[in-house]
Amino acid sequence: MKKARCCWILLLAGVGAWAQESATGPAADEALAKLMAGNQRYVRHVQQHPHQSLARRKELGKGQHPFAVILGCADSRVAPELLFDQGLGDLFVIRVAGNIVDDAILGSIEYAVKHLGTKLVMVLGHEKCGAVSAAVNGGIAAGHIQAVVAAIQPSVEASGKEPGDRIQNCVIANARRVARQVRESAPVLKESVEKHGVKVVAAEYALDSGKVILLDAARP
Repeated sequence: MKKARCCWILLLAGVGAWAQESATGPAADEALAKLMAGNQRYVRHVQQHPHQSLARRKELGKGQHPFAVILGCADSRVAPELLFDQGLGDLFVIRVAGNIVDDAILGSIEYAVKHLGTKLVMVLGHEKCGAVSAAVNGGIAAGHIQAVVAAIQPSVEASGKEPGDRIQNCVIANARRVARQVRESAPVLKESVEKHGVKVVAAEYALDSGKVILLDAARP
């Protein structure tokens, strides 16, 4: 009994420390400009590889203050720290197949926004996304992959009548839809967007060029 009580005390203490780590990061527009400048360096192959030193590692032992949240796909070709030319502690990265969203992911974003002071959230889709392809092609996927496919299905339906490449259309629709889900998630993120200068944007990564393309204006 004493051991169980001790474990609960330690757990609650950890949660309290997690919630107390608060700060105010750069404004959303400034953060977005910083991201896009880093991507331009990546595209031109003139990366600076910032914040990868031993001193940076030691500094981060005292706390983290990422300037942007990236909700991206788990695809191995789409690593946000690389394609935005950022380093340790710069980005709060959440990666899941199809850059979909659920309660756990929303909670992670809420933590970055409320307790780390991050003002920008980017939902980053990418061309030739396997998860989106599976959803567009239909059928029943094996195992838990079906949960990912089901989460993307509304984007398949929304983009189904658009001309052009069905998968590419769905990649764009899905990034925009997930950004809207994040933006409208009540009460925390919706209030942060409406009252505290947080912005949520959708973007797409082009595999061949390395370029990140904004799909929406940086709007509340």
